[in-house]
Amino acid sequence: MMSTSRKTRAFAPDPASPGLPCDTPGCEQAGEFRAPKSRTTLRDFHWFCLEHVRAYNAAWDYYKGMAPEEIEGEIRADSSWQRPTWPLGQQGRQAHFDEAAAAELHAFAFGTRPKSPPKQQAPAELHDALGIFGMAWPVTFAAVKAKYKELAKRHHPDANNGSKQSEETLKRINLAYATLRAKLAMPPPQPAAD
Repeated sequence: MMSTSRKTRAFAPDPASPGLPCDTPGCEQAGEFRAPKSRTTLRDFHWFCLEHVRAYNAAWDYYKGMAPEEIEGEIRADSSWQRPTWPLGQQGRQAHFDEAAAAELHAFAFGTRPKSPPKQQAPAELHDALGIFGMAWPVTFAAVKAKYKELAKRHHPDANNGSKQSEETLKRINLAYATLRAKLAMPPPQPAAD
């Protein structure tokens, strides 16, 4: 059976046309076809008749007046839809590299490394849970949750042919996660109102 839906033809008048005459000086025909005014205002339009919009489009050059470096930059930006990008896996690494470089420069200039802040001690009730997860204090709930998902997948009995040892390990992981979640996901205490 043939499809009855029809696509509009490329040269069909725009239904949103304002009904004004063609923007070309001296043309009296209706301006039914839109064309962008410039590359910086792509949503601001001229309205032309069919003959003049064809001539305008034939002469249109988006990159006209740009230096080769600007054209290259536009093409690169278009490949990611004009959104910022960064290499995979590099998002948080730069800050670490900056800190390490600053420490090395400080050591070179003054002969000593800057003192690192003292390590915080984990609450006593979290020592075992952090040991099961293989994490050091301080931790965030998001990091604990990600580690839990990883460990649960690795030690799930279904992933280990129904192993009893995996089942026991998963029980310990679940208890450790419940302990950490209760401590880390809990909202901080609010001061009492007078």
